[in-house]
Amino acid sequence: MCIRDSTPGVGLTIIGLIITSVLLVKNVSGAFLLGILLTALVGIPLGVTSFNGIVSMPPSIAPIFMQFQWGEILSIDMFICVVTLLFTDMFDTIGTVIGVSQRAGMVDEKGNIRNMNKAFMADAIGTTLGAMIGSSTVTTFVESASGISAGGRSGLTSFTAVICFVLALFFAPLFMMIPPQATASVLVLVGLMMTAGISRIDFTNYRTAVPCFICVIMMPFTNSIANGILLGFLTYVVIAVGCGKWKDLGLMSYAIALLALLKFLYL
Repeated sequence: MCIRDSTPGVGLTIIGLIITSVLLVKNVSGAFLLGILLTALVGIPLGVTSFNGIVSMPPSIAPIFMQFQWGEILSIDMFICVVTLLFTDMFDTIGTVIGVSQRAGMVDEKGNIRNMNKAFMADAIGTTLGAMIGSSTVTTFVESASGISAGGRSGLTSFTAVICFVLALFFAPLFMMIPPQATASVLVLVGLMMTAGISRIDFTNYRTAVPCFICVIMMPFTNSIANGILLGFLTYVVIAVGCGKWKDLGLMSYAIALLALLKFLYL
């Protein structure tokens, strides 16, 4: 593909990737944020970045707040929706928490994460309240790795981000001028950071290497972290049973594997 034949958006993403990479290599503090801002500025002459104002009042949430539909609460369709969203949210959270914790150096030598149950509880509460309010899913996001790379480690970082998001509601036109191409280049580098944990996989032990490989390749192929983890987990269980190691797995492992199989067959 010739770069000059690509759209301005593609070109801007490549430029942003180069700018942010240089800032990272030079260990510039806030490299991701600066990369986004500089890429957005470069997008002005390219016609990708457009100015739509600075300040506006947030729109009313009345049309989406607590808008429950109880008519299908006990239907098969509702059950399928709940199971699908459960798998998606739970395994997305598992993958994100583990990856981000490894990036932050919060994983011990056995691969355990301290207070992981509290992280899942916070995610569950956020997901539930977010759905009640009507917003997009309030859950853990892999983009948190960018904040960790900038030095964020404690809850104070998250609290500060929340305050900034509240203020951003009133400056939505200003922030909306940042094109998705400016953030896409940062997400590519965040993905690079998340692959660091692959070096810990023992690829000489095929019982674990094969499921891990399935996870790695199926996440981008299915465009879903949850599906990648589910397929890897299902592969791990099948290999264990095939090798006669079925006693090494607990009942919950088989239950999750069965639900995963049903999801891919019928959902």
